[in-house]
Amino acid sequence: MADHKLEAAKAAFKFIKTGQTVGLGAGTTVLHLAGMIAQDTELARSVVLVSSSFKTNSYLQEQGLNVKPASAVKHLDIYFDGCDQFDQQLNALKSGGGIHTTEKILASMASEFILMGDDTKFVPQLNTTYPLVIEILPQALQIVLAKLRSAYPDADIKLRMGDQKDGAVISDNGNLLANIRFSTLPQWQQVNTQVKMIPGIVEHSLFYGMATKAIIAGEDGIQIITPQ
Repeated sequence: MADHKLEAAKAAFKFIKTGQTVGLGAGTTVLHLAGMIAQDTELARSVVLVSSSFKTNSYLQEQGLNVKPASAVKHLDIYFDGCDQFDQQLNALKSGGGIHTTEKILASMASEFILMGDDTKFVPQLNTTYPLVIEILPQALQIVLAKLRSAYPDADIKLRMGDQKDGAVISDNGNLLANIRFSTLPQWQQVNTQVKMIPGIVEHSLFYGMATKAIIAGEDGIQIITPQ
């Protein structure tokens, strides 16, 4: 059985040029891509790599690659990341890892932001399968939850709790994370601005109008998708 994530990574690898500053997100496809960079000696010597993911960063460092923190970089030539799903406009939901704030910072730095993965990620329109994740300043928790429940009374809004420790999940930035599960399909453009405008919310996991290209692999081969 074909490894579609590996095939997507192979297609993405062709977009990387020597001397570039490249951002990498998280997930299996990204790790495949990181491995390809490490195996290309000439390319590996010339590129600067930045990642939003602890796991990806650790792998890059183990491979002896030139890694910089996001705080040391103001521009990326290209940023690669996966997602839970994306639509025909390349609006994407990234709900799993809870590192969307740093991912969004890197995506905003990049001249080109490319989504990668298998073809199950592509949907005609974003739906309610995955939650919208928000990062919240701890001191604003109660007012943020109250404002969200007022704005979206039919949504299920829950703080993320640890499954291997007692208490809430803490983000890489020292903040809290909450999942918003919509019971009906929201207007995503409105959600993009409305949620972010609530004081105390650092960022949300909807990447609206940010990606420039998507590379997906499936039984029909590789597809390169641009916003419709």
